Amino acid sequence: MAVQLSPAETESLVAQLRAAGCVFAEDEARLLAAATDSPGELAELSARRIDGTPLEYLLGWVEFFGLRIAIEPGVFVPRKRTEFLVREAIAHAVSGATVLDLCCGCGAVGIAISSAIDGADLSAADIDPVAVRNATQNFAVFGGRAYEGDLFDPLPDALRGRVDILTANVPYVPTEALSLLPPEARDFEPLVTLDGGADGLDVLRRVAAEAPLWLAHGGHLFFETGDDQALAASEIITAAGLASRIVTSVQFHTTVVVGTRRG
Repeated sequence: MAVQLSPAETESLVAQLRAAGCVFAEDEARLLAAATDSPGELAELSARRIDGTPLEYLLGWVEFFGLRIAIEPGVFVPRKRTEFLVREAIAHAVSGATVLDLCCGCGAVGIAISSAIDGADLSAADIDPVAVRNATQNFAVFGGRAYEGDLFDPLPDALRGRVDILTANVPYVPTEALSLLPPEARDFEPLVTLDGGADGLDVLRRVAAEAPLWLAHGGHLFFETGDDQALAASEIITAAGLASRIVTSVQFHTTVVVGTRRG
């Protein structure tokens, strides 16, 4: 049962959250109150949020593409901007598409895409066992299979040459820029989900190199990158033998690079 706050208590909590840098303090106060059963529990969760713990870890779920996806502490929190990648993938999909979500985390990207496609067949992989456990929990609700291992390594051979939609929400923050990230990302999310190497494109290179072996003819690969990385990322995809194009969204403040295996 949600904690009922007086107007004065609500105002106080909102002020504390806002002072801690929470942009949507009113919404967060409401969600924290709804997630707790007692004033003491609310005080504990609020203190953790003010100390920087991601809201999603405290709630146990993240809202992504209109879906409520369970998330465990220590798993990468999908960003709102990544919904643009999801929209692009759905726009390129057909009924019965085989969807593969690499670096899947809690599975939100693959779930969002496959939920919008009739008869989609979803597989996913992540190197982190906690993320795979989290994704497996979500796939039990939404459908899909999760594999534990490094990128393509744990996937069944039956997927080779059959993937219509391949998403890889790889880490793309350059190592030297990690210190500039917000504390709730830098201090709470796994480094492996953030650090993209010297130029932020190390993992992207590895995915692009193998993607042609897994994509079906006419299949598409989708990456999210920084604006200043998009041209280099596009060149990497082209060098791997895929047709490449760059799409941007002002609404979502993000850039996606799309690679297509020529039919």
